[in-house]
Amino acid sequence: MKIAFYGSSLLSSYWNGAATYYRGILRALAARGHDITFYEPDAYDRQAHRDIEPPEWARSVVYPATPEGLAQVLGEAGRADVVVKANGVGVYDRELLEGVLREARADALTIYWDVDAAATLEEMRADPDHPVRRALPNLDLVFTYGGGPPVVDAYRGFGARECVPIYNALDVTTHFPVPPDPRFACDLAFLANRLPDREARVEEFFLRPAGAWPRKRFLIGGNGWADKAMPANVEAIGHVGTGAHNAFNCTPRAVLNVARDSMAAIGYSPATRVFEAAGAGACLITDAWEGIEMFLAPDKEVLVARDGQDVAEHLAGLTPDRAQAIGVAALERVRREHTYELRAEVVDSVLQRLHEARREVAA
Repeated sequence: MKIAFYGSSLLSSYWNGAATYYRGILRALAARGHDITFYEPDAYDRQAHRDIEPPEWARSVVYPATPEGLAQVLGEAGRADVVVKANGVGVYDRELLEGVLREARADALTIYWDVDAAATLEEMRADPDHPVRRALPNLDLVFTYGGGPPVVDAYRGFGARECVPIYNALDVTTHFPVPPDPRFACDLAFLANRLPDREARVEEFFLRPAGAWPRKRFLIGGNGWADKAMPANVEAIGHVGTGAHNAFNCTPRAVLNVARDSMAAIGYSPATRVFEAAGAGACLITDAWEGIEMFLAPDKEVLVARDGQDVAEHLAGLTPDRAQAIGVAALERVRREHTYELRAEVVDSVLQRLHEARREVAA
């Protein structure tokens, strides 16, 4: 099928944590024969911080973040069999969603792909006139990148015809073990952009253990942390491009995942970082959230922490041999059960089913 995908950015992970998710799932869909065009605005300085050049498996269209640029790319929606609007594009989100529904062909499938479903649902509960809430009856499908049964039930309660979680996964072409890099040598590393609904949890799960272990070295990567008050043994290294993620994950004794408030509350929402770290063979420590067992086995493939004290205790008992064993077990699990090729099978099956149903109605 010909797929038009309107998202934040395929080419840059700068202030755009969904980039590796988009790349993984769309690359895998392209390998299954789909013809994909990704439309992204030239916004937030992302084009100056590209991680990749336009790939061979998707047509990349970068448009000016202006009304004229918006109108031009929406005009191409009518050529597609499947038209996708992702959440969090950052500019003209309402207009993009309304335009997708207006410009898509009558026989095309229209999809809202939510990579931050917990936050979107909170917004819809607070705003009866929310654009997504208004659009749901006219959309064929909602895909989310997590949330499990609570998100599915909530979206259906707001009027979605169908909601299917397509979880984050491992892109085996991008994330894999590499030799250690001295730049990232430390006892615990954490990679995420600074966001208001994550900061308190970062203080608890990362900065509190750092304060408890002044002789251990801690690294924090991502945008926005430079002016954050931190213990002296924590180094903020700024944006870490996708090309350096493997070394960032492979080198430390352990790496940390901290969910945003909404995702931790709803559960079933493993971040891209979980699979990036596991795919590199890293020893991962994650904050506790419901559903972790669906993806990695606690104490065998991942270490789970209820609070900063648990993180500190994990570090105290984490020998190099145990860290390596956990990383190897996680790598084997995600390669076996959690790749984007497997996720794409689910997406493909849903698209084919809905497309056949549409054809039967038309006939």
